Formats: sequence, C-alpha cells, structure tokens
Amino acid sequence: MSFTQLGNEFLSNFESFDDHEDVRRFEFEDGIVAFIAVHNTNLGPALGGCRMTTYDSEADAIHDVLRLSRGMTYKNAMAGLPLGGGKAVIVGNHRTQKTEELMQAMGAAVESFGGSYVTAEDSGTGEEDMVAMATETSYVTGLPPEMLTGSKYGELGGNPSPLTALGCYHGIKSAIEHRYNGEKELKDIHVSIQGVGAVGLALGKLLKQDGAKLTIADISEEGIEAAKAELGEVDVVGVDEIFGVDADIFAPCAMGGALNDNTIAQLKVDIIAGAANNQLWQSHHDQVLTEKGILYVPDYVINSGGVICVGYEYFRKSDYNPQYFNIERGSMVAHVESVGKIVADILAESEARGLPTGETSDALAEERFLKGAALGNDTDDDANEEDLANSAQSGGMTMVQ
Repeated sequence: MSFTQLGNEFLSNFESFDDHEDVRRFEFEDGIVAFIAVHNTNLGPALGGCRMTTYDSEADAIHDVLRLSRGMTYKNAMAGLPLGGGKAVIVGNHRTQKTEELMQAMGAAVESFGGSYVTAEDSGTGEEDMVAMATETSYVTGLPPEMLTGSKYGELGGNPSPLTALGCYHGIKSAIEHRYNGEKELKDIHVSIQGVGAVGLALGKLLKQDGAKLTIADISEEGIEAAKAELGEVDVVGVDEIFGVDADIFAPCAMGGALNDNTIAQLKVDIIAGAANNQLWQSHHDQVLTEKGILYVPDYVINSGGVICVGYEYFRKSDYNPQYFNIERGSMVAHVESVGKIVADILAESEARGLPTGETSDALAEERFLKGAALGNDTDDDANEEDLANSAQSGGMTMVQ
C-alpha cells in the first residue's frame, strides 16, 4: 500500500475544500483507490464512516470525501460529542470488488493516521468489513456487539442504522410540533420517504407505528418489496415522482444532493426531515427552501443518531471520554433521543435570528468546534486561531511508501 498526501494547493481546486487538516489518496495492490479526509480535530479525533461506491472520476471522489468529512465535523459538534470530522471513500463497486483483503488494507490506511481518524461503516460497508479492518487498526467502530462485551457497559456496537432512524424519528416529531404548533401529531401526517434501505425502512417502521401515512420510493425493486412486507399498507411511486407527492413531510433517506433547483420546484410539503447526508445540492438551497415556505431540518443534525452510537462504542473501547459520559446502552439511547430537543432548539433559534435553519445550525456548530465549546473549554481565541493556522498544509504532494 502507498499513499499520496494531497496538499492545499491541489485541494484548493475543489469547491468543497475547507482548510482540511489531512487528505490522503491510497492505492492498493489490486489497483483500487481510496481517499481519507480529516477536516477538523479541534474537539477530538475525527470520526466518520467509510463508504464504498463508484464515481465517474477521482475528482468526484475527492469532492465527495471533502464535503462528507466537513459535514461530520458539524454533525459531531451539534451532537455534543468530543469528536472532530473525517470520512473515507473507497472507489469501487461494493458488490463485485470488495474483498476481505481490501478491507484489511483499508484498516492499515486508517492506522496510518495514528488515531486522528476513526472509521465506521457507511454506504457500501458493514459490520463484517469493520471486523476485517480491525485486524489492522484499533481505530474502528461499528463492530458486532459480541466483540465488545463487558458487564459494566451493556450492549454497544453493531449496525448504527436503527439509532440513526431513532434520532430522525424524534427530530421529525420536534419539527411537527414547531411547524404546526401542536395542532398535528404523527397520526395526522403524510410522509414521503425517498429510499427505504436500512435507515429509511427503520424510520418508516417508527412512523407507521404512530399512525403516519407513508409514500415510498427506491431504486431497488427488491427494497420496495421488502419495505411493503415490513410496513404493510404504503403507497409506492417512482424515484422521479417522489418529489411531487402531495404530503406534509418529505424525508430524504437515500444518497445526497437530492434537493436542487429542479426537485425543490416540485415539492408540495411543509417540512423536509430525513436521514440522508448532504441533502442540499448547494448551500444556497437552504435559502431557497425558506423562501418557498418549507421548514428544512438540517440533515447533519437530525441524522446524528448513528454517529452518537458509534461514538459511544469508541469511547468504551478506547477509554477516551473527556466529557465523562456514562458509557452504557441506556445512556447512549437517551443521547440519541435528545436529537429531538437539539432539532427543536435549532428551529427556535433560526426563528429568533431570522435566518434559514441550515445557516443557523452551521453558525452554532462553528461556535462549538472553532472554540471548543462542546467540551466546555474556555478556549483562548488567539491561541485557537494560531492552532488553526498551524494546521494548514503547504501546497504540493508528498509520496509515502
């Protein structure tokens, strides 16, 4: 395995570059390429998942890992975790190109960061891949619970998707309360869900239990059939039709970038609240939604249940716990359920500031990770600015074997 460290001069060509601390390109023996990006570690090690998917070009993969890692910094800060933001992407088809040897090599890539980056499962990877990576690094989460047994901790670890859905569910309830001033409950609500994979399906089950009406769409016919079997009576529409469904809430739970000029123009909903990452195609679409009268719940806030889950797992196995969390399952689930209150606070603050919800959330997150507020630190502003300046890397690339 070899890696190339990508410098700021090269990365500045990407609009998603945001003074990332460390970005590396890895090439493995089978020719498969991966990228790992650490965005910011002011609050702690950069935690973010490892996804495996195809891209049209390496440039597209770099853009993706840059924006995803930045998003993790904001997500972890708003979730109240003592963690920074990072992400890994493997360029390839996870169904045909993923092997145990590849995932072990990816573990070695994670290890090369010496703990500044901690990985977890994401789209295209799962528990078995984390197990393979764990043979080469201890900086991995999302491991099967049986690997983390301990009577004083309870069950931690495993697939974080159900916890992502749980946090999203509580966030949706807060959004309903805010938008309708208590005049509607979930039993009165029609939700259109884009994507019924692991998280979308789990979210659908929680919503259906409370009596919500569901309309679903997914690119996979197999996924649709599985969802119908689990959810019972639901309406099914095509993937291009889901944006025009006349509903109360649109819940994006597929890949990112779903909300753009074309799709926003089709929306007939009051609220957008879903589990997908990077739902806005561009940042100004936050303002576009506000002008259209749609309440947008910032994606990295409402979908933070999964990272809370794997964060607690990492705290348990590493003994890194500067905020003195009670590291057991009950406390972790309670933290996930608090996503509802975080959403409520952001929506109220947005209204008070007269700013779009996404802009408000970004400002609150930056106040935390730029000043260390999530740790309760009295950080010296001048020293903090100096640290940020020192983290910038010079342009060019360095090859490491």
